[in-house]
Amino acid sequence: MKKLLFLAIAVLLAGCAVGPNYKRPTVNVPTDYRDSMAAQTAAASSFGNENWWQVYQDPVLEQLIHTALQQNYDVRIAATRVLEAQAQVGITRANQFPSASLGAGVSSEQNAKVSNLFPAYQVNEGQLNLSVIWNLDFWGKYRRQTEAARAQMLASQWGQRAVMSSLVANVATAYFQLRALDSELEIAKRTLGSRQQSLRLTHVLATHGSAADLDVSQSEQLVYTTSETIPDLQRQIRQQENQLSILLGQNPGPIVRGRTLTEEPVPVAVPAGLPSELLERRPDVREAEENVVAANAQIGVAKAAFFPSISLTGTGGLESNALNSFLSAPSQTWNAGLSITQPVFEGGRLRSGLRLARAQHQEAMLSYQQTVQNALEQVSNALIATQKNREFREQQDMLTGAALRTDQLSEVLYKNGGASYLQVLTAETNYFSAELNLVQAQLNERLAVVQLYQSLGGGWQP
Repeated sequence: MKKLLFLAIAVLLAGCAVGPNYKRPTVNVPTDYRDSMAAQTAAASSFGNENWWQVYQDPVLEQLIHTALQQNYDVRIAATRVLEAQAQVGITRANQFPSASLGAGVSSEQNAKVSNLFPAYQVNEGQLNLSVIWNLDFWGKYRRQTEAARAQMLASQWGQRAVMSSLVANVATAYFQLRALDSELEIAKRTLGSRQQSLRLTHVLATHGSAADLDVSQSEQLVYTTSETIPDLQRQIRQQENQLSILLGQNPGPIVRGRTLTEEPVPVAVPAGLPSELLERRPDVREAEENVVAANAQIGVAKAAFFPSISLTGTGGLESNALNSFLSAPSQTWNAGLSITQPVFEGGRLRSGLRLARAQHQEAMLSYQQTVQNALEQVSNALIATQKNREFREQQDMLTGAALRTDQLSEVLYKNGGASYLQVLTAETNYFSAELNLVQAQLNERLAVVQLYQSLGGGWQP
């Protein structure tokens, strides 16, 4: 039996794993991102390398993200999938090793006297044996299966990081949207107070004959237009708080506030880094690549099915008919065997299995290449959004300032009889709209940074 075991080990070590070894699929990656500054790309580390707590420097937002990463159900489900994949690796890897089982039995039998030729007798028997079965991995079938399982485990880990990256971006986005709604509500309340004061003044002027009833009616219209926006904004704020609470893994409830929207820092220059770095850093790209590794290993598994299966079996133990002398005078027993099974006719199952594995590998490769291309598009879109949203916000700043001056001037002219109340109405309406649009521009400027950070593969750091 020792010779047989030695021969099996020698045969196993001489074996090879059939099927192709993994090579990263070829992808067309540009040297620079579109809409990025080449000097910044080459000189500075990518924005995606930053830790999320360095990007979002609001202490309240930082705590919200910490809570979300610990309690969010999507992240916890993804972590459980990693544990499942790790266990699957252990199950698959076990196929490479022998399986052994230990058995023991005791039996006692007594028969009555049948005749003088067949007197009564009693038989006591005990046995202890060890059985070993080893399916030799000469063609690398089990090694390729383990390779595929490990790749799937790594894919699940990168999938978990992709979920974390999306969660960080979603929490930051929801928080900034909440602070924008807070700003809009503050503007609406301030504008309502101003218009109510203007309405009172118009009533006084109408009482003394200095204003017409039309002016009063138009002033009331301004008040009602503003007041109707307040309950709608309050509705949106409550719903936004509920959405953010769910992201935190909590029941719907209020959300604490930190910095105002305008106090949230916006980086002046955002280096994108090299596109080739995206292949190593972005979680969904790495997940897609590990799926290619797993599909490539499955080709080897399918090819190994064409070759003979080699198995070793062995049993050894002790057996005695006298229980009282089982340990003192045991009887050794053993047997060993080697079996080889070669598939002869499978009705095309093996060839179809190989074609299936190759097609799945091709699908995984195309999916990987598509994921890379989508990633490049998202980075380019985020880069242009970061730049143009900043320019738009700067223009909106100037537009809001001009609208404020027009509103103030029209009110002064109206009080001195130099303008109609229709001009005051138009100026106030334009200024209110300009303020709300400015808040939206400030929000879009910050959301573009969030999208750029996520598209560059940042945010999955624990």
